[in-house]
Amino acid sequence: MIALFIGGIKSGKSKNAEIFTLKHSTTKPFYIATNELYDDEMVGKIAQHKIQREDNFITIEEPLALLDVIQKLDDIALVESVSMWINNMLFHHKTSLEIKKEIKTICSLSKKIVFVVDDVSCSVVSEHKSVREFCNINGEISQILAQYCDEVYHVVAGLSVQIK
Repeated sequence: MIALFIGGIKSGKSKNAEIFTLKHSTTKPFYIATNELYDDEMVGKIAQHKIQREDNFITIEEPLALLDVIQKLDDIALVESVSMWINNMLFHHKTSLEIKKEIKTICSLSKKIVFVVDDVSCSVVSEHKSVREFCNINGEISQILAQYCDEVYHVVAGLSVQIK
């Protein structure tokens, strides 16, 4: 079983994905945190997420090697977030092809995974090439995930609607 929660920033997708993951776990589920600490704002956001998930998950902090981590897990894993992972991969000079290959390999595993991804498709087109590159890859990865996932939920204003 693979599921995807997609929505805008602060839409409630993380909270909905956490509830879904807990509902589908047989033991204490894994929470794969992909954020790297870039600045004080990110530190605050991460602290808020830790408070939100309480002690309900086994947290693994991994900004890059998702495949390596997921291969070793024996219960459902929540990947929070794919968009931040994409950002990290680009920052560490990974190509679009490398990113797509890894996400397809992850989706092909016989694992229970819940993905969280930002929906950046409704934003304005940036004048910065790197931002446009991120948005394009994020959109392509979102499409790949939706293709592989058994269930897809769009989240708006804290409400999730199943679209697949």
